[in-house]
Amino acid sequence: MEDGNEPSRVGILNEIRAYRAAANREQSFIPGKTPVPVSGKVIDTEDIQYLVDASLDAWFTAGRFSEAFETRFAEFMEQKYCMLVNSGSSANLLALSALTSPLLKEKRLRTGDEVITVAAGFPTTVNPILQNQLTPVFVDITLSDYGVDPSQLEAAYSGRTKAVMLAHTLGNPFDLEKVVAFTERHNLWLIEDCCDAVGSRYQGRMVGTFGDLATASFYPAHHITLGEGGAVLTDDPLLRKIVTSMRDWGRDCWCQTGCDDSCRKRFEWQHGDLPYGYDHKYTYSHIGYNMKVTDMQAALGVSQLKKLPYFIQRRKDNYRYLYEGLSSLDRFFKIIKPANFSDPSWFGFPICINSESPFARNDIISYLEAKKIGTRLLFGGNLIRQPAYGNMKSRVVGDLPISDVVMNQLFWIGVYPGLTQSMLDFVIDCLKSYTAKG
Repeated sequence: MEDGNEPSRVGILNEIRAYRAAANREQSFIPGKTPVPVSGKVIDTEDIQYLVDASLDAWFTAGRFSEAFETRFAEFMEQKYCMLVNSGSSANLLALSALTSPLLKEKRLRTGDEVITVAAGFPTTVNPILQNQLTPVFVDITLSDYGVDPSQLEAAYSGRTKAVMLAHTLGNPFDLEKVVAFTERHNLWLIEDCCDAVGSRYQGRMVGTFGDLATASFYPAHHITLGEGGAVLTDDPLLRKIVTSMRDWGRDCWCQTGCDDSCRKRFEWQHGDLPYGYDHKYTYSHIGYNMKVTDMQAALGVSQLKKLPYFIQRRKDNYRYLYEGLSSLDRFFKIIKPANFSDPSWFGFPICINSESPFARNDIISYLEAKKIGTRLLFGGNLIRQPAYGNMKSRVVGDLPISDVVMNQLFWIGVYPGLTQSMLDFVIDCLKSYTAKG
């Protein structure tokens, strides 16, 4: 944090520490009364100090904290470039939209081109395909890791296939070795949606480093939070230029917010049919948006980044604790281990009800919710069965049987760092008590 030189600023930040100490007295966990959430933010005094420090600058759009966050998060994710945006959904939209840029020449995606993805997941991995007038090609997932079934990729391929866009489900990496081999064989773009998987590794490498582009989310449910926020990551300078342009209204200018004439020829460019010397700050080379964040959001992110390694370890520890506590219930549940060659930074703890179990999913999640234990489904389930997608133009490989299984039989519970051992013990006890009736 930048303390500044003004005594008044230091005094304000010290007052925040005193206020937080008085206001945040830890409360005891009361089983069945205190909620056990599936996710949530973990915020401390330092986080609030950073937020206030940024607000005292009275510079409310992207600024010094945004630049610091982009640099540090790129380093953490083992990438060259990070472009901070206003949500993980926006990050997905920008990542795929970037591949339609004319700057990519013959490799650009055009209307009607196909993008392979999975049917079981979150809508905003699929929505950018439709929003760019491309055609999604849906394949199934596996019961071993809830990631893409790589055996279906060749069946999904056609002469119009140009890209693959997949998420690491609940933080568990999909089979990157086979997916990357497929994309390289056919010269396809690969986008890794890492919104649930910040910090996960595959064969020792950080997820997000295998594809051409990667995305992250900083919604409060995720590994760190900016309140709202997301990021696009890449090692490719051209893709960085395109994503930044589309994020910043589509402009051709690359000046940082509040800066002018970084190119030293602001009024000396010739673009399109514009008059010579047309102001570079108002020259647009892409159809873009304004998807920047405020510097206060970024300041929170800079503080949260310090704690990210701890948050990741806590998620791993909580997953392991639940796995060990529930492994004896395999008669009723399928509980997955990490995917081969992977070290997940878990987003949640998935539980799939076995077909021969004497109870249905709705029965057990109703029981857990009554005990104040939060549950979630695997997002949209089989997305092609969602009302929003009833009339979309798409291709589907096979009958998607596993996507239907998770739509009907899977739920997940929390592993986020705010959960205590007492909470996890209560969850384990409740699940054991419920299944004992069967």
